[in-house]
Amino acid sequence: MRILGWLLAVVLVAIAVWLPTQLHLQSEAEMSADKSAPHIVAVGRITEVPDFTVYSDVRDKKQAFFSFLAPIVQAENAVIERAREQLLALAQTHKRQGSLNKKQLKQLEQIASDYNVTIESENLAATFGVLLRRVDVVPEALALVQAANESAWGTSRFALDGLNFFGQWCFRKGCGLVPDARSENMTHEVRKFASVNASVRSYLRNINTHPAYFELRRLRAEKRQSGADIRALDLTEGLMSYSERGEDYIHELNSMIRVNRPIIIDVLEPSSDSAPE
Repeated sequence: MRILGWLLAVVLVAIAVWLPTQLHLQSEAEMSADKSAPHIVAVGRITEVPDFTVYSDVRDKKQAFFSFLAPIVQAENAVIERAREQLLALAQTHKRQGSLNKKQLKQLEQIASDYNVTIESENLAATFGVLLRRVDVVPEALALVQAANESAWGTSRFALDGLNFFGQWCFRKGCGLVPDARSENMTHEVRKFASVNASVRSYLRNINTHPAYFELRRLRAEKRQSGADIRALDLTEGLMSYSERGEDYIHELNSMIRVNRPIIIDVLEPSSDSAPE
């Protein structure tokens, strides 16, 4: 009995030492996981546009406009970032193993469907190449400046009545607002959105999937491959087809990015000296 009691005491002491240690290690692991987890940007559904005409000071008006739209752009970009991380993980798995399991293929199919890409089952490497050009963020500074340009700083009829901040068209009768200056032989309308969030989401998808913006995606991919920052001024050349004004439109965007750079920095990175170019 003495031996049994002694053994029981040893076991209890061992547990008393081992259990707190394991709980401490588990706690540290959870804290580490929390720190490494991607930041989730939460923004509610926005269906009303502020009255930006109340600002008499131009800088105040710009600050208000960028502050209103920036969180929405950041939230939609965060969704793209998470999809890109998933895509990169799948690409690494395929490169390492030479194949994907059924669950991974289903994930790939979903991303490919979201970005209008046909999967080449016999050449997944090529599919990943196309997807990695498409599944990527658009610099916030570029999106904000384009929105300011296309919506007259949030005061246009299309922004106020259609929540359309990027001048996006649609081609089904009744799908949007008919432009006052539309030619008789034209049938397009300026699309109406159910929320500002949907307008931003549609703009990002348009940039990332439409053939007209392949050059922008190519320029962005080059920056990725070289490990350089993706800046708004580096991508504007890829927007030549966004406006009938062509080069003049690009020059105007570049000028707006430079002029409004300090305000955009204050909105996006108020405590940082880095530039969102």
